[in-house]
Amino acid sequence: MANQQFKILIVAATLATLVLIVPHSGSFVVLLATRAMAFAILAMSVDLLLGFTGLSSMGQAAYFGVGAYLTAVLATKFHFGLGWDFWIVVILGILLGAALAALFGLFAIRAGGVYFLMITLALGQCVWGLAYRWNSLTGGDNGINMSGRPNFGLDLGNEVTFFYLVFAFFAVSMALMYVLVRSPFGQSLAGIRERELRMQILGYNTWLHKYIAFIIAGGFGGLAGVLWAQTNGHVSPETVVLTTSVDSLLMVVLGGSGTLVGAAIGTAIVFGLREYLSTLVPWWQYVLGGVYVLTILYLPMGLMGLLSGVRQRFGSQGKGEGLKKLATKPS
Repeated sequence: MANQQFKILIVAATLATLVLIVPHSGSFVVLLATRAMAFAILAMSVDLLLGFTGLSSMGQAAYFGVGAYLTAVLATKFHFGLGWDFWIVVILGILLGAALAALFGLFAIRAGGVYFLMITLALGQCVWGLAYRWNSLTGGDNGINMSGRPNFGLDLGNEVTFFYLVFAFFAVSMALMYVLVRSPFGQSLAGIRERELRMQILGYNTWLHKYIAFIIAGGFGGLAGVLWAQTNGHVSPETVVLTTSVDSLLMVVLGGSGTLVGAAIGTAIVFGLREYLSTLVPWWQYVLGGVYVLTILYLPMGLMGLLSGVRQRFGSQGKGEGLKKLATKPS
């Protein structure tokens, strides 16, 4: 328990440092951090499935995309969501992402392993196809350009103000997902991840548990899409392309699945590396791909797993030295 409280304090201190330093680091850093936090909500929703439920989803970009397109369509075609009604758009984005996940889950949750992965990939591609072909609504390949951000007393057109808003959504999302995975429901998800048959023998409805987790992850994906549309100012089929799902999955693996914090760390590293490497070499994608491959080969538990291993090693060394002193102490 004390160890868990220490981890929470570390995360809280890191978030407090972030919110104090970033706004004074220049407009580029503010924008980059805002985008990373919006995308980190998507990555954490992937971790909810992969790290805590054992479901490798390749369709999370679908919920991300419907949230983004909902925001852009309402703002440009109906002039809705540009004032206090922005909060209604947030709620609608969450509900739409959850509703789509509820529909997709009826097909995907029946399968497992690689079959689940392939079904979610196919369903995600269906959403990409709609975004690409439905020109009258989505603008097709050109996408939708948003003219500005909402103003409801808070001028979200100001990058720092918008950073604080996205930070609040990010922090609350992380807290809600943490409470969820620490709850009895979250513990049952971990049991399903480890041994689903045993949970079924114990009387758990494992299909329903996975289905509910799938819907919750879809809701958070929709929220991430709403924030991404406002951050980026442009929504196109690239938002729902397969690469978005793959990126979020790799960010979770890089940071460490089953930690939530690892998903956020992986997102920050990938966004930072992309911006830094793209200024150095034209083939920066290969460098980033190499980082992914090395992580999977040598750090299968991600960076958080590495930190946990180092802490356990030093802790065991400390205990060993203590026992040695006790053994050599004269009686």
